[in-house]
Amino acid sequence: MCFLLHMIWYQPLLFRSLIFPGLITLLPTIVFPQALAQWRGADHRGIYPETSALAVWPGAGPELLWSSDKVGDGYGSPVVLDGRLYICGALDSAACLFVFTADGKPLKKVPYGKEWMTNYVGCRNAPTITKEAIYLSTGLGDLICLDRETFAEKWRVDGKTGFHNTLPLFGHAESPTVDGNLVFFNPGGKDTNVVALDRFTGKIAWVCKGDGERPGYNSPLVIHLPARSILVTFSAYSLMGIDTRDGKLLWTHPQVNLPVDKHVPGNGDTHSNTVWYEDGTIFYIAGDGNGAVRLTLSADGGSIKQVWRNPVIDNYMGGFIKQGNRIYTGSDSKKAIYRLDAVTGRVTDTLKCGTGTMISDGKMLYYYNQRGEMNLIRTGASGMELVSRFQVTQGTKEHFSHPVIDHGVLYLRHGKVLMAWGI
Repeated sequence: MCFLLHMIWYQPLLFRSLIFPGLITLLPTIVFPQALAQWRGADHRGIYPETSALAVWPGAGPELLWSSDKVGDGYGSPVVLDGRLYICGALDSAACLFVFTADGKPLKKVPYGKEWMTNYVGCRNAPTITKEAIYLSTGLGDLICLDRETFAEKWRVDGKTGFHNTLPLFGHAESPTVDGNLVFFNPGGKDTNVVALDRFTGKIAWVCKGDGERPGYNSPLVIHLPARSILVTFSAYSLMGIDTRDGKLLWTHPQVNLPVDKHVPGNGDTHSNTVWYEDGTIFYIAGDGNGAVRLTLSADGGSIKQVWRNPVIDNYMGGFIKQGNRIYTGSDSKKAIYRLDAVTGRVTDTLKCGTGTMISDGKMLYYYNQRGEMNLIRTGASGMELVSRFQVTQGTKEHFSHPVIDHGVLYLRHGKVLMAWGI
């Protein structure tokens, strides 16, 4: 059930590469625009490089620099760009964008529509911020674009009337994905399963019918290859690769853990972890589906081949980190962190640390578990080591949000409270 919260998180990704001409055919890659902020960073990997982060925290935890209890109900993480924090929250039934300075001074509150009020009330997404615009979605599947400087609405599409969307059991939980002049979105309608819109006007550029399934609570990744760019995202029961030029469905990787007659809302359809692409390989973790999977992507992006699958890994929405040939991910059922061998898919180490969400500062892992404990974990060839831990005491409701690091500050949302610690 907790996976439903995954909904909470969201958001999108990537961009044009600048590679030496001699290498362009050898190094398919992902490159990001200079100004882009979104869920789990510009590439959705959840790695926020910090050169001087604390290797050990004081006994009571790092210093709490500031907190605010004025961000409304929700589970979505903040995003940070140019010294400003952006976070979404619900006030009564209204979805609102809240903007803060890096030191916690409130700058703006912008209502942008109705929010999900059926279950786990509150915003379940993070905004996507570019140099000139803010892209927002609601739990009802609406898509909105605001001017970043004036916060005036530039355009919006109603999920029901504009997309004919199909909502999953716990509401829409995807952050819009921006790439070039397009913004990508997964309404989940049978006739408008995945769409691309002109991000400046909101006009639909193409529609992909996919498998005609409802959304999988997933924030997609765009992979740039010499031959084409591919949008990779989950619907309820399938991973899809879609050509970003025309919306052609190139390939799918079905989730085979459940028979088709068990495909009902809330059963096997929660896939909140964005895929990881590296050197011709796609890694994904779908704890409500196939588990942990490694795929090989063909050079032209037109096909995939499964290398391994580990069905034991049941992380629905906590994110995962790859360091070299090691993958670190939580286990919801075992309430632990697993280390996987990226070559073989085998579990090589386990650390009991609860069920939670994971990010990295480029060296250490930060693991925020559902007991409200923030854990600092050292990794190495010998295994994982819990170095420090502190209890998050502010806020209410579930501990589901993904932490964020920016310029030596650890940010975390718990319910209506946004907190910042110096690390």
